[in-house]
Amino acid sequence: MTTNLFFTSLISIVADLSMQMSAAQRYQRLLQHLCRIFPCDASALLKFEKHSLIPLAVNGLSEDTLGRRFVISEHPRLAKILASNEAVRFAADSDLPDPYDGLIESEGDQLLVHDCMGVTLFIDGEIWGLLTLDALTPGTFDHINPMEFSTFISLTAATVKAAELIISLEQRVRYATQNLFKENVAQDMMGESDCMKKLRNDISIVAPSDLAVLILGETGVGKELVAQRIHMESNRADQVMVYVNCAALPESIAESELFGHVKGAFSGAIADRTGKFELADGGTLFLDEIGELPLSIQAKLLRTLQNGDIQRVGSDRQIKVNVRVIAATNRNLQQEVSAGLFRPDLYHRLAVYPIQVPALRERGKDVLLLTGAFLEKNQQRLGIKKFRLDQEAKQALLAYHWPGNIRELEHLLSRAALKSATAENRQADFITLSSAYLDITLDQSKSLSNPPSDTVTNPSMPIDFKNAVDDFQRQLIQQQLAVQQGNMAATARMLGMDRGNFHRLLKRLELIPDVKGDIYERLLEQNA
Repeated sequence: MTTNLFFTSLISIVADLSMQMSAAQRYQRLLQHLCRIFPCDASALLKFEKHSLIPLAVNGLSEDTLGRRFVISEHPRLAKILASNEAVRFAADSDLPDPYDGLIESEGDQLLVHDCMGVTLFIDGEIWGLLTLDALTPGTFDHINPMEFSTFISLTAATVKAAELIISLEQRVRYATQNLFKENVAQDMMGESDCMKKLRNDISIVAPSDLAVLILGETGVGKELVAQRIHMESNRADQVMVYVNCAALPESIAESELFGHVKGAFSGAIADRTGKFELADGGTLFLDEIGELPLSIQAKLLRTLQNGDIQRVGSDRQIKVNVRVIAATNRNLQQEVSAGLFRPDLYHRLAVYPIQVPALRERGKDVLLLTGAFLEKNQQRLGIKKFRLDQEAKQALLAYHWPGNIRELEHLLSRAALKSATAENRQADFITLSSAYLDITLDQSKSLSNPPSDTVTNPSMPIDFKNAVDDFQRQLIQQQLAVQQGNMAATARMLGMDRGNFHRLLKRLELIPDVKGDIYERLLEQNA
């Protein structure tokens, strides 16, 4: 073997480390490089697990080798290799039985004696497995360069570590997907209201199918939890569910994020990248805030939904994917379609089975069921024996409008529990939460759909209609600003208003100082 061949092969191995491929493909290519660099008729990569060695890749050995398990106590050669920190070579006349006798593919008779060597692979100081080489001709390994072999073993360890990391990440994603919100789904999906029964029924109907689902609902109602529930009740529950927040995707990288790219496709693309569709192959892709997706990307998404294939940025190759798409939005997409902000063909592709998630204010006494679940979580988190609500607090929770829905309820109860958990209260058998802990004022708890009571009970009293409307608008805007954490651009979108008109309304209602329009427009842009 020439030095040029050795270095050329090493470059190929290093290049493989950055390539997108399965662990099995990665290991197989490694053994192919091994047999090109060093003279051998067969090689194997085996992983150490529970007192046995499991073949993960073989080259030159019969295919059934991959189905075998080599118990270390029954194979002294493998045990001797594992016990050494260096490469171990066995003489052709060694009296130790060879584990591969009869398994090497050859045209002649099965040979019971041949050259054999192996080395233990260590990953982060721990034994990972073995790499073995076999040759039919004794003395084949006499001229192996120790330095070259040591270099190859180092690259083998790096390849194994990369593959193990990829496998570990895939397993973690799958595990996290299957367990994400497992407890919260059970809690947040609880409820005996008619609208919740309908929601659960819709989920049970559509989940076993592969139909696209469009989940609609206000901010904080639990659209992501509904998507999780659909996935867990589907035939893809044992596969990965990949989450994409479309609102957080800048247009410049959205295509790459969804469909991937090849090395050199654009400035900064220093390696191939797998997109979310490929990662979700065989499973579910959840596109949250789909209404925020740029129009230019909507066309590419539509093509994928129609044809079932993707094309990485910078590549001409079509890649087939099998993905179930679930999308969610708090926008009225039909209005967005009418306004030219969302493609009608994509809307119809996504809304094969639309599901409306009810707002918390529509769920009646479900609020108290959720409250009990959230208080139970806070008891465990804070080490409190028991939280309870007094009657006034219950009435306040039932009367509140809940513009932030379940998310607002959870945060409100977390604050209330934290404020009440004083050193003195912790000594009691239980802590009673009154309405004073809930941060709900009398005005906030009035439903926005009901006018002030004095207007209704005193019809003969003169009404200043303009001021009444202005007061209503102020209240609505302030509540939405609180829900959006002061983000004015997001608040304008939630109210369905043009940002310029929203700015002028805020000035008229004296909710902001009178600043120049162009400056304020820039503030809105920064808040977007």
